[in-house]
Amino acid sequence: MAAQVRVLRQRVKSVKSTQKITKAQEMIATSRIAKAQAKVAAAAPYSRQITQVLSSLASASTLDHPLLNERDDAKRAGILLITADRGLCGGYNAMAIKAAEELAALLRSQGKESVLYVIGRKGVGYYTFRNRPLAATWTGFSERPTYAHAEAATEAILPSFLAGSAGQSSDGQPGIDEIHLVSTHFVSMITQRPQARRMAPMEIEYVERDEATPLLPAYEFEPSSDQLLDEMLPKYLKTRIYAALLDAAASESAARRAACKAATDNANDIIRNLSRQANQARQAQITQELTEIVGGADALAALGNEED
Repeated sequence: MAAQVRVLRQRVKSVKSTQKITKAQEMIATSRIAKAQAKVAAAAPYSRQITQVLSSLASASTLDHPLLNERDDAKRAGILLITADRGLCGGYNAMAIKAAEELAALLRSQGKESVLYVIGRKGVGYYTFRNRPLAATWTGFSERPTYAHAEAATEAILPSFLAGSAGQSSDGQPGIDEIHLVSTHFVSMITQRPQARRMAPMEIEYVERDEATPLLPAYEFEPSSDQLLDEMLPKYLKTRIYAALLDAAASESAARRAACKAATDNANDIIRNLSRQANQARQAQITQELTEIVGGADALAALGNEED
């Protein structure tokens, strides 16, 4: 009985230690969500505007640039996957990896080979464990990304895209015909949704104009349109990747907060149940000890009566 009480109290102590970790992680994640959301809101207008400008440029049929031209013989597509560096965030990483796997399966059905670029230790670990080749990886900044991290990813992916599947980049990486981005979108504190988007070539939608449809702006290029687009393409990719990194960071913090809060609540329930069991075991031990004392006293009294 005493051993059972000791085991239960040790388990309570162990659960309390785990609870301190999850509670601390919950508080840290909560403090980072507001900052991450502020960065997402600050970056959104620029990302939206540069996408709108390039979409308008893409509607001009006279322009000839890899960003705007659909490649009919596309054989290889690059997938940039954004995951977390740490766990304790529920299904955040699993959902992002699942979305990337579904995208890769879709590309295979179209006869295209996938080239993986992964951000975050969890994604890198997933593919490394399965011996899947990775073109490039980046880790250590999933919770606090900067524009320099987006630049590093762009500088690795862009040369391969410009080279196309028929060639390769200067560092020997295989060329790609498409660039897809898989990341997690922050919907709310409760909901974070993985999404896959194609960043290049840009998809052009042709719609019939009516009175409610605004006229597209007319551009005059100085310098030439090719030179301008050569400058804008890296900025466009950097902006889109940086916005996705910020959105993913907010999603990661929200997912970690929810997961750690659930873990903390579960720890409270476990501690309460274990404490109740320990108290019951202790009460049973005390009752047994009292019973033994009373039984011993009765035996001594009976022995004394027999001697008399």
